[in-house]
Amino acid sequence: MVGKFREMKRRGERITALTAYDYPTARLLDESGLDIILVGDSVGMVVLGYKDTTQVTLDEMLHHTRAVRRGVKSALLVADMPIHTYDTPLRALGAEAVKLEGGVTHVAQIERIVAAGIPLMAHIGMLPQSVREEGGYKVKGRSREQAEALLRDARAVEAAGAFSVVLEIIAPETAKTISASIEIPTIGIGSGNDCDGQILVTHDLIGLFPWFTPKFVAPEANVAEQIRKAARGFVERARRG
Repeated sequence: MVGKFREMKRRGERITALTAYDYPTARLLDESGLDIILVGDSVGMVVLGYKDTTQVTLDEMLHHTRAVRRGVKSALLVADMPIHTYDTPLRALGAEAVKLEGGVTHVAQIERIVAAGIPLMAHIGMLPQSVREEGGYKVKGRSREQAEALLRDARAVEAAGAFSVVLEIIAPETAKTISASIEIPTIGIGSGNDCDGQILVTHDLIGLFPWFTPKFVAPEANVAEQIRKAARGFVERARRG
């Protein structure tokens, strides 16, 4: 199934991806015609209330992936491997592919996972699992040195067998260069419009996490306010009796 994404890149067809963490959302997104649904470890922030993704456990990812699995029939289902789990790639996540963060430094892990017959999506640029070491979410690839390092990362994960690579918060010109330099598709998030596809956290897209919205997201809806409105209406009617 993952082989089609290289063909999409060659034909210039944009790849679409969103996150899901539960059955109804997964089913609705699948019915919308998405190419990829990711059970991201962003579940830690937008569903579980953690400060960042570093607290997400493998058991939590398994729980949410199984729920999403029940709702997905057509899209490729990819699941994030949470922090500190890359050395145990054979534990089933219930997904058709997995994603891990890191470039040159994680080639060995990527090769082991791919050799085990598990399709792998790589992730370079801003790495949420390293946000504490990084001191925040910062744009990558602005300097020549960073751009060259990111290009090495992209080429390394391609050579290791990744079928695609997420480019997160990378300077658009650098992301464009990377996309033109490798044969596997790039899927951007906050990295400009010249990637081969785009992915967003669904909660950001639909306005379901109003306490923080990334600068690069233009929400398509305000679901949070609709929930508040519905709940307030219920409270008022219930109290009136």
